[in-house]
Amino acid sequence: MGDGPVSDAHALSSVDTYAAMKAYSRQGCFFGVITPSGNTVVERITLGVVRHLPQVSVHFSRTPVFGSIDPSPDSYSLEGLMAAARLLAHAAPQVLVWNGSKGGTIGFSHDRQLAAAITQETGITATTSILGLETVLRERGITRIAVVTPYGDDGQAKTVACLQAEGYEVVAEAHAGYSDNLSYASVPFSTITDMARKVALAKPQAIVTLCTNFPAAVLAAPLEAELGIPFFDTTALGVWRALTLCGVDTRPAAPYWGSLFAAPA
Repeated sequence: MGDGPVSDAHALSSVDTYAAMKAYSRQGCFFGVITPSGNTVVERITLGVVRHLPQVSVHFSRTPVFGSIDPSPDSYSLEGLMAAARLLAHAAPQVLVWNGSKGGTIGFSHDRQLAAAITQETGITATTSILGLETVLRERGITRIAVVTPYGDDGQAKTVACLQAEGYEVVAEAHAGYSDNLSYASVPFSTITDMARKVALAKPQAIVTLCTNFPAAVLAAPLEAELGIPFFDTTALGVWRALTLCGVDTRPAAPYWGSLFAAPA
Protein backbone atom coordinates (compact mmCIF):
# COMPACT_ATOMS: atom_id res chain seq x y z
CA MET A 1 0.00 0.00 0.00
CA GLY A 2 1.90 2.99 -1.25
CA ASP A 3 5.24 1.27 -0.64
CA GLY A 4 6.53 2.32 -4.05
CA PRO A 5 6.45 6.09 -3.60
CA VAL A 6 7.71 5.87 -0.04
CA SER A 7 10.56 3.60 -1.07
CA ASP A 8 11.43 5.86 -3.99
CA ALA A 9 11.50 8.92 -1.74
CA HIS A 10 13.61 7.06 0.78
CA ALA A 11 15.99 5.92 -1.94
CA LEU A 12 16.30 9.46 -3.31
CA SER A 13 16.94 10.80 0.17
CA SER A 14 19.60 8.16 0.72
CA VAL A 15 21.31 8.99 -2.57
CA ASP A 16 21.27 12.70 -1.79
CA THR A 17 22.59 12.10 1.70
CA TYR A 18 25.35 9.85 0.40
CA ALA A 19 26.33 12.42 -2.23
CA ALA A 20 26.48 15.16 0.40
CA MET A 21 28.52 13.00 2.74
CA LYS A 22 30.91 12.14 -0.07
CA ALA A 23 31.32 15.79 -1.04
CA TYR A 24 32.00 16.90 2.52
CA SER A 25 34.41 14.03 3.10
CA ARG A 26 36.59 15.53 0.39
CA GLN A 27 37.10 18.84 2.15
CA GLY A 28 40.44 20.07 0.88
CA CYS A 29 40.46 23.73 1.89
CA PHE A 30 40.56 24.82 5.50
CA PHE A 31 40.69 28.53 6.23
CA GLY A 32 40.31 30.58 9.38
CA VAL A 33 38.46 33.87 9.72
CA ILE A 34 39.13 36.56 12.31
CA THR A 35 36.12 38.82 12.73
CA PRO A 36 35.38 41.87 14.91
CA SER A 37 33.59 40.98 18.14
CA GLY A 38 30.69 43.34 17.39
CA ASN A 39 30.11 41.81 13.96
CA THR A 40 27.00 39.79 13.13
CA VAL A 41 27.47 39.62 9.36
CA VAL A 42 30.83 37.94 8.60
CA GLU A 43 29.97 34.43 9.77
CA ARG A 44 26.60 34.45 8.00
CA ILE A 45 28.02 35.61 4.67
CA THR A 46 31.00 33.27 4.88
CA LEU A 47 28.83 30.23 5.59
CA GLY A 48 26.41 31.33 2.90
CA VAL A 49 29.18 31.35 0.31
CA VAL A 50 30.85 28.09 1.30
CA ARG A 51 27.58 26.15 1.34
CA HIS A 52 28.02 26.10 -2.43
CA LEU A 53 31.61 24.82 -2.01
CA PRO A 54 31.37 21.62 0.07
CA GLN A 55 35.10 20.99 -0.24
CA VAL A 56 35.72 24.03 1.98
CA SER A 57 35.83 24.04 5.78
CA VAL A 58 35.83 27.42 7.53
CA HIS A 59 36.55 28.26 11.17
CA PHE A 60 36.15 31.49 13.15
CA SER A 61 37.74 33.50 15.92
CA ARG A 62 36.98 37.02 17.21
CA THR A 63 38.91 40.07 18.33
CA PRO A 64 37.58 43.04 20.33
CA VAL A 65 36.03 45.63 17.98
CA PHE A 66 32.73 47.13 19.14
CA GLY A 67 30.89 50.34 19.97
CA SER A 68 31.35 53.77 18.43
CA ILE A 69 34.77 54.66 19.87
CA ASP A 70 37.92 53.07 18.45
CA PRO A 71 40.75 53.10 21.02
CA SER A 72 43.31 52.80 18.17
CA PRO A 73 41.81 54.98 15.43
CA ASP A 74 44.90 55.16 13.22
CA SER A 75 46.29 51.64 13.55
CA TYR A 76 45.44 48.08 14.53
CA SER A 77 45.45 46.85 18.09
CA LEU A 78 47.55 43.78 17.42
CA GLU A 79 47.15 42.02 20.76
CA GLY A 80 43.61 40.77 20.10
CA LEU A 81 44.23 40.05 16.43
CA MET A 82 47.31 37.98 17.11
CA ALA A 83 45.58 36.07 19.92
CA ALA A 84 42.76 35.17 17.54
CA ALA A 85 45.25 34.12 14.85
CA ARG A 86 47.12 31.87 17.28
CA LEU A 87 43.91 30.08 18.28
CA LEU A 88 42.92 29.49 14.66
CA ALA A 89 46.43 28.26 13.88
CA HIS A 90 45.78 25.29 16.19
CA ALA A 91 43.44 23.94 13.48
CA ALA A 92 46.23 24.20 10.86
CA PRO A 93 44.23 26.11 8.20
CA GLN A 94 45.81 26.88 4.84
CA VAL A 95 44.89 30.57 5.05
CA LEU A 96 43.99 33.05 7.79
CA VAL A 97 41.91 36.09 6.85
CA TRP A 98 41.12 39.23 8.83
CA ASN A 99 37.59 39.99 7.63
CA GLY A 100 37.49 43.56 8.84
CA SER A 101 37.53 46.75 6.79
CA LYS A 102 39.50 49.20 8.93
CA GLY A 103 42.30 49.28 6.37
CA GLY A 104 39.88 51.06 4.07
CA THR A 105 40.01 54.09 6.35
CA ILE A 106 43.58 54.03 7.72
CA GLY A 107 45.48 52.82 4.63
CA PHE A 108 46.11 49.52 2.88
CA SER A 109 49.70 49.37 4.17
CA HIS A 110 48.34 48.58 7.64
CA ASP A 111 46.70 45.45 6.23
CA ARG A 112 49.89 44.38 4.48
CA GLN A 113 51.76 44.74 7.75
CA LEU A 114 49.04 42.86 9.65
CA ALA A 115 49.04 39.96 7.17
CA ALA A 116 52.84 39.78 7.36
CA ALA A 117 52.76 39.79 11.16
CA ILE A 118 50.19 36.97 11.29
CA THR A 119 52.23 34.88 8.87
CA GLN A 120 55.41 35.51 10.84
CA GLU A 121 53.66 34.51 14.06
CA THR A 122 51.84 31.41 12.76
CA GLY A 123 53.65 30.33 9.60
CA ILE A 124 50.28 30.44 7.77
CA THR A 125 49.46 32.52 4.68
CA ALA A 126 47.40 35.53 5.80
CA THR A 127 45.28 38.11 4.03
CA THR A 128 42.46 40.61 4.70
CA SER A 129 39.26 41.78 3.08
CA ILE A 130 40.95 45.05 2.08
CA LEU A 131 43.82 43.18 0.43
CA GLY A 132 41.12 41.20 -1.38
CA LEU A 133 39.66 44.49 -2.61
CA GLU A 134 43.06 45.66 -3.77
CA THR A 135 43.64 42.36 -5.56
CA VAL A 136 40.34 42.24 -7.46
CA LEU A 137 40.55 45.88 -8.55
CA ARG A 138 44.09 45.38 -9.81
CA GLU A 139 43.36 42.08 -11.56
CA ARG A 140 40.30 43.52 -13.31
CA GLY A 141 41.86 46.87 -14.19
CA ILE A 142 39.38 48.91 -12.17
CA THR A 143 40.31 52.40 -10.97
CA ARG A 144 37.00 54.33 -11.08
CA ILE A 145 34.79 53.23 -8.22
CA ALA A 146 31.68 54.26 -6.32
CA VAL A 147 31.65 53.72 -2.57
CA VAL A 148 28.66 52.78 -0.41
CA THR A 149 28.91 52.41 3.38
CA PRO A 150 26.80 52.48 6.55
CA TYR A 151 29.06 55.19 8.03
CA GLY A 152 28.40 58.70 9.25
CA ASP A 153 29.88 61.77 7.59
CA ASP A 154 33.29 61.57 9.30
CA GLY A 155 33.78 57.86 8.65
CA GLN A 156 32.77 58.25 5.02
CA ALA A 157 35.12 61.20 4.51
CA LYS A 158 38.03 59.19 5.90
CA THR A 159 37.13 56.21 3.70
CA VAL A 160 36.92 58.25 0.51
CA ALA A 161 40.17 60.06 1.32
CA CYS A 162 41.92 56.74 1.98
CA LEU A 163 40.76 55.20 -1.30
CA GLN A 164 41.80 58.28 -3.23
CA ALA A 165 45.23 58.18 -1.55
CA GLU A 166 45.52 54.56 -2.68
CA GLY A 167 45.07 55.71 -6.28
CA TYR A 168 41.37 55.10 -6.91
CA GLU A 169 39.04 57.69 -8.37
CA VAL A 170 35.90 57.80 -6.26
CA VAL A 171 33.31 59.05 -8.75
CA ALA A 172 30.34 58.78 -6.38
CA GLU A 173 29.61 57.91 -2.77
CA ALA A 174 26.64 57.27 -0.52
CA HIS A 175 26.50 56.53 3.20
CA ALA A 176 23.70 55.60 5.56
CA GLY A 177 24.76 57.72 8.55
CA TYR A 178 25.11 55.03 11.23
CA SER A 179 27.63 55.57 14.01
CA ASP A 180 28.59 52.36 15.82
CA ASN A 181 29.78 48.92 14.79
CA LEU A 182 26.74 46.94 15.86
CA SER A 183 24.25 49.28 14.17
CA TYR A 184 25.96 48.89 10.79
CA ALA A 185 24.39 45.44 10.49
CA SER A 186 20.87 46.89 10.80
CA VAL A 187 20.91 49.00 7.63
CA PRO A 188 17.82 47.87 5.64
CA PHE A 189 18.28 46.19 2.27
CA SER A 190 16.06 48.86 0.75
CA THR A 191 18.46 51.57 1.91
CA ILE A 192 21.47 49.75 0.51
CA THR A 193 19.68 49.20 -2.78
CA ASP A 194 18.72 52.87 -3.03
CA MET A 195 22.31 53.95 -2.34
CA ALA A 196 23.66 51.55 -4.98
CA ARG A 197 21.21 52.84 -7.57
CA LYS A 198 22.18 56.40 -6.73
CA VAL A 199 25.93 55.92 -7.18
CA ALA A 200 25.39 53.80 -10.31
CA LEU A 201 24.27 56.98 -12.10
CA ALA A 202 27.93 58.10 -12.12
CA LYS A 203 28.77 55.00 -14.21
CA PRO A 204 31.69 53.68 -12.12
CA GLN A 205 33.64 50.62 -13.18
CA ALA A 206 32.55 48.98 -9.92
CA ILE A 207 30.46 49.68 -6.84
CA VAL A 208 32.31 48.90 -3.61
CA THR A 209 30.45 48.44 -0.33
CA LEU A 210 32.84 48.95 2.56
CA CYS A 211 32.34 47.66 6.12
CA THR A 212 32.29 43.97 6.97
CA ASN A 213 29.32 44.41 9.32
CA PHE A 214 27.25 45.86 6.48
CA PRO A 215 24.71 43.32 5.09
CA ALA A 216 25.29 44.21 1.45
CA ALA A 217 26.88 41.06 0.03
CA VAL A 218 23.54 39.29 -0.49
CA LEU A 219 22.52 42.08 -2.88
CA ALA A 220 25.53 41.72 -5.19
CA ALA A 221 24.03 39.31 -7.72
CA PRO A 222 20.61 40.97 -8.09
CA LEU A 223 22.07 44.49 -8.24
CA GLU A 224 24.64 43.45 -10.82
CA ALA A 225 21.83 42.04 -12.93
CA GLU A 226 19.85 45.26 -12.56
CA LEU A 227 22.62 47.84 -12.91
CA GLY A 228 25.14 46.07 -15.16
CA ILE A 229 28.01 47.13 -12.87
CA PRO A 230 30.27 44.84 -10.80
CA PHE A 231 29.37 44.97 -7.11
CA PHE A 232 32.17 44.14 -4.68
CA ASP A 233 31.40 43.86 -0.97
CA THR A 234 34.24 43.79 1.56
CA THR A 235 32.80 40.90 3.56
CA ALA A 236 32.54 38.78 0.41
CA LEU A 237 36.00 39.96 -0.64
CA GLY A 238 37.57 38.50 2.50
CA VAL A 239 35.94 35.14 1.76
CA TRP A 240 36.85 35.30 -1.93
CA ARG A 241 40.51 36.12 -1.26
CA ALA A 242 40.88 33.27 1.24
CA LEU A 243 39.31 30.86 -1.24
CA THR A 244 41.52 31.95 -4.13
CA LEU A 245 44.64 31.65 -1.99
CA CYS A 246 43.51 28.09 -1.22
CA GLY A 247 43.16 27.44 -4.96
CA VAL A 248 39.39 26.84 -4.76
CA ASP A 249 37.24 27.18 -7.86
CA THR A 250 34.69 29.74 -6.63
CA ARG A 251 32.46 29.67 -9.72
CA PRO A 252 29.68 27.53 -8.16
CA ALA A 253 29.02 30.43 -5.76
CA ALA A 254 28.82 33.10 -8.48
CA PRO A 255 25.08 32.78 -9.33
CA TYR A 256 24.25 33.49 -5.70
CA TRP A 257 27.01 35.92 -4.69
CA GLY A 258 27.94 37.81 -7.84
CA SER A 259 30.65 38.27 -10.42
CA LEU A 260 33.39 38.47 -7.81
CA PHE A 261 33.22 34.67 -7.64
CA ALA A 262 32.84 34.09 -11.39
CA ALA A 263 36.49 33.89 -12.42
CA PRO A 264 38.49 30.67 -11.84
CA ALA A 265 41.11 30.76 -9.08
